[in-house]
Amino acid sequence: MPNIDETMMFRKPDKEINVAARVIHGACQAMEAKGYDPISQFVGYLLSGDPTYITSHDGARSKVRSLERDELLEELVRAYIKK
Repeated sequence: MPNIDETMMFRKPDKEINVAARVIHGACQAMEAKGYDPISQFVGYLLSGDPTYITSHDGARSKVRSLERDELLEELVRAYIKK
C-alpha cells in the first residue's frame, strides 16, 4: 500500500511538452484567424470536452483532439508558471 503522506513526482519528456505547446499555439492562431477568442474557446473545451469549441480551420480541432485534455491543461499551467 502506498504511503499517502509522500508526494509523488511526475515528469513528462520534453518532446511531449513541445508537441502540446505547438498544438496550443497553432490552435490559438486558427481561432484568432476565424475571429474567436482562444481563451474562451479553450476553457469551454477543457471544461466540457466538446471539440466543437475548437475551430476546424487549419486542422486545429483534429490536432487538439490528438492530445488528452490533461496534457493541454498541463502545458497551459506550465506556461503560466514560467511567466
